[in-house]
Amino acid sequence: MAVEAAEVKTSKNPMRNIKVAKIVLNIGVGKSGDVVDRAKRLLKDLTGSEPTSRVAKQTVKNFGIHKGEPIGASVTLRGQRAVDTLKRLLVAKTNRVNRSAFDRTGNCSFGVHEHIEIPGMKYDPDIGIFGMDVSVVLERPGYRVARRRRATSKIGHKQQVTPEEAAEFFKNELKVEIV
Repeated sequence: MAVEAAEVKTSKNPMRNIKVAKIVLNIGVGKSGDVVDRAKRLLKDLTGSEPTSRVAKQTVKNFGIHKGEPIGASVTLRGQRAVDTLKRLLVAKTNRVNRSAFDRTGNCSFGVHEHIEIPGMKYDPDIGIFGMDVSVVLERPGYRVARRRRATSKIGHKQQVTPEEAAEFFKNELKVEIV
């Protein structure tokens, strides 16, 4: 049985395989100060990577926000760490994602209301409770041509990931129910 499955996989075109390119975790707190540091500490505990600060693009006097001050934190993960973290985050969503979470290029975004829902995370009174936004970027081999410095080119529409293919990837590879 295992030999037949391997043969079927090798006969398939490898340029049509879909993979997780990266995931981005974002916590927007809306004000600067200690709360941003706590959000950064939470992301560091969750991912093991050093998060970056997100700054305000403009001044909003009603909210007490000034242009250039940090009001959030985010971290980008790639490779196997991205897939492992994504699986943990999907467990917090009870392995369900809305069909409307997929955009026209096959990327997926969803939110986690409280970080204590994520397996392995415990409540820490020094940090508090935060929600976060998760963005998943899916791609096929060959997407590098759009990002490279020399001879940049466009990705053909047949090579782009469609929302249906992305939902199928989530169902089959990540064992997620699409509602």
